[in-house]
Amino acid sequence: MSNRLNISFLGKKLNNPIMTASGCFGYGLEYKDYFNPNELGAAVLKGITMEPRNGNPGTRIAETPSGMLNSVGLENPGIEEFKKIIPSIKKELNIPLVANINGKILEEYIAIAKEVEQIEEIEMVELNISCPNVKDGGMAFGANPEMARLVTREVRKVLSKPMIVKLSPNVTNIVEIAKIVEEEGANGVALINTLLGMAVDIRKRKPILGNIMGGLSGPAVKPVALRMIYQVSQAVSIPVLGMGGISSTEDAIEFIMVGASAISLGTGMFANPTLPIEIKKGLEKYCIENNIDNISEIVGAAHPDGGAAYRSRLGGNNEIKG
Repeated sequence: MSNRLNISFLGKKLNNPIMTASGCFGYGLEYKDYFNPNELGAAVLKGITMEPRNGNPGTRIAETPSGMLNSVGLENPGIEEFKKIIPSIKKELNIPLVANINGKILEEYIAIAKEVEQIEEIEMVELNISCPNVKDGGMAFGANPEMARLVTREVRKVLSKPMIVKLSPNVTNIVEIAKIVEEEGANGVALINTLLGMAVDIRKRKPILGNIMGGLSGPAVKPVALRMIYQVSQAVSIPVLGMGGISSTEDAIEFIMVGASAISLGTGMFANPTLPIEIKKGLEKYCIENNIDNISEIVGAAHPDGGAAYRSRLGGNNEIKG
């Protein structure tokens, strides 16, 4: 491989722009029977909270046409267990590790940010204010502009590491919220998280999911993700981590061309566990065939000006603010 896929993202040098979506890659090693995780650019780990959570009861997964509904509910072992397992994970992963942090209330977000700040193996943080599967916190912060402002501002005060704020697509104006979190010190934004949806078992005459509603992901949400990244990347000056239905090299290129500096793979890896490797090879091949020296040259290529203004605002791709 050449250096055509090497990028700088939030001040970190990545071998390529491919990451994993939180919740779809465990804590970094679950896919090692399928590919070497060090082939990734970075790994976004499963969401973590202060206290252990059992997640939502009942059926948590339902297949839908071109997608999947989940209502896992942030099941995780809590921050204390997380701190114990991270050193062993880092021994096997020589790529940047990204912690996805969550809270039910503002104080919990602040508390876990303080904890993660002290974990040297964690290089970046994804502040999740968009999970649709928990009754408190989560999407409640991401769907309200002033709540998004508050949680970003307060976490920024206690967190010096690069911070990506993961936005909810379940809003009227995604651009407004992206600009707000940028104002409050976000170094990047991640979008999109899942769309709120539901499915019904017609024999039982009941919702399939135990939580009734869940997050829709997979190819079905891709057009929405592309639209939102296109809009946001023309309004902000920080990088976008794009996700939402990427299942091929062509999908990945579309996300980059609408404005994503890097991409995360989620549901697509359930059907094809070697998807990151296929996309990595595909992006390299695309660059060679189209005389592209570096993949960052096509970030925002689908913008009206070919992405020139956005790439200029990003500067040397992404100096760390805050």
